[in-house]
Amino acid sequence: MAIAVKWFLFSLLAGLMAKASNEPVPVVIWHGMGDSCCNPLSMGSIKKLIEKHIKDVYVLSLEIGSSIEEDTLNGFFKNVNDQVAMVCSQLAADKKLAGGYNAIGFSQGGQFLRAVAQRCPTPPVLNLISVGGQQQGVFGLPHCPGSFSICEAVRKLLNQGAYVPLISIQGLCKAEYWHDPLNEAEYQAKSVFLADINQENSVNATYKANLLKLKNLVLVQFLQDTMVIPRESEWFGYYIPGQDKKLYTMYESPLYLQDKLGLKTLNDTGRITFLSSDSDHLQFTEQWFIDNIITKFLQ
Repeated sequence: MAIAVKWFLFSLLAGLMAKASNEPVPVVIWHGMGDSCCNPLSMGSIKKLIEKHIKDVYVLSLEIGSSIEEDTLNGFFKNVNDQVAMVCSQLAADKKLAGGYNAIGFSQGGQFLRAVAQRCPTPPVLNLISVGGQQQGVFGLPHCPGSFSICEAVRKLLNQGAYVPLISIQGLCKAEYWHDPLNEAEYQAKSVFLADINQENSVNATYKANLLKLKNLVLVQFLQDTMVIPRESEWFGYYIPGQDKKLYTMYESPLYLQDKLGLKTLNDTGRITFLSSDSDHLQFTEQWFIDNIITKFLQ
């Protein structure tokens, strides 16, 4: 059976189940670096906004750790693969998510939730929304949020070498999606997270099959982004290997041309949406979020 037909049948079944239950699809959100699950000015506000516009919706804002403080620190320092495994277990145990959920990742939470979708298809992700997520990684750290001392520590470690095992394996998050275009071979060989979920070295057929179960993949780029370098990474673009000036688009990338992740298949079946905000990183209005995310993909 063709992939497009399988996807249509899956979506039809999911729709019928949702209609039969007459309950809104739950939403799972994952914050970015320097943030936490419950910050009233960020994720707490987003959670309330979704609940305000979708009656009786269940919104789970992921907390990585046993406290807000631990959650914030883990966003900087906890091994990403361990974070993803922790979240997979949490989602599988949550009975409210058993029928599937919509996932929204903010900044690094965008690629982390994609890893969840690829590695842990139960419960299923329906719409995967990456808001400023660095899908092809980063090569720069101009504006690090959070306390100054932590940001300086991150910068120093990355300058010493993002692919040194002591740094990356112990869980400096930024190192695990640091993508050096000047040394592409070393990145592919030593990256412990991003190279895996982007199928840089070998193709995991399960990763691809799981991503192709999505109803929609939504990619949001901030057109004035001064934090994510390059900002085109938010749309699966990146630097052409060997330099850090000229860029390729998603359509020109090996990931797309070779369909390693299923991006071409998703696009060919109308399931990739590119959105933008003419602002800096994660700077959007409530109305923008309502019009572009809640109304189009959550309701």
